[in-house]
Amino acid sequence: MHAPVHSQLRAHGGLIAWACLAVAIVAEVVGTSFMADAARHGGYTGYAVMAVALAISYYFLALSVRGIAVGVAYAVWEGLGLTLLTLVGVFVFKDTLSTQQVIGLLMAAAGIVCVTLGEAHAP
Repeated sequence: MHAPVHSQLRAHGGLIAWACLAVAIVAEVVGTSFMADAARHGGYTGYAVMAVALAISYYFLALSVRGIAVGVAYAVWEGLGLTLLTLVGVFVFKDTLSTQQVIGLLMAAAGIVCVTLGEAHAP
């Protein structure tokens, strides 16, 4: 019989928790990208994809906090999602960034690294 997901998260030292967080981040980026496309070009399909993808994102975020501190998981989810969505905006939607926005994103990335490294060394 299969062990519940939360038992697997504890048993595998957080690797599954980080994998769940990665899925949550990808789903967030997909959902928000479809929302942006629907908002810019109309139609309801993008909003439907957004709703499903964001539900998946929150589900996997919830799974991840069983093996990662909630503050760390949320910071990484939000920070990497923000960074990836910015890249989608620049490369897919042809958004432009000011110097101040680029500096802010670099600072956010540095913060994510610090938070993540702090989690890896926590007792």
